[in-house]
Amino acid sequence: MIHVSGGCHCGAVRFRAEMPDPPVPALDCNCSVCSMTGFLHIMVPHDQFELVTGRDALTSYRFGTGAAEHLFCAICGVKSFYQPRSHPDAWSINANCLDRPVELAIEIFDGRHWEQAKAALDENDAAG
Repeated sequence: MIHVSGGCHCGAVRFRAEMPDPPVPALDCNCSVCSMTGFLHIMVPHDQFELVTGRDALTSYRFGTGAAEHLFCAICGVKSFYQPRSHPDAWSINANCLDRPVELAIEIFDGRHWEQAKAALDENDAAG
């Protein structure tokens, strides 16, 4: 496991997390919000993530089914992590918000066709 840190642009929101050794699995989603914000997903189980500062700086946004909770810094507007619909037991950290880049193994996630993409992701996870 590697230890990483990161946060938003203004520094109000800061986190620490543990991730698998590189290359770290990541998802590149093409849904409307991810493609507009350039979010590159690294899934981290809740117990391997710590919000260090900024809980009071976070503002929440939900759309569609409302299952995902998108958390943005109310000061600078950056979404450094959020609670994804696809992985309810993990936080999704934006790889672009890490203090130091990590080597990634990027998989495409077709968020514009979410149900099919989630089924394919689950199938890949079950296979190995």
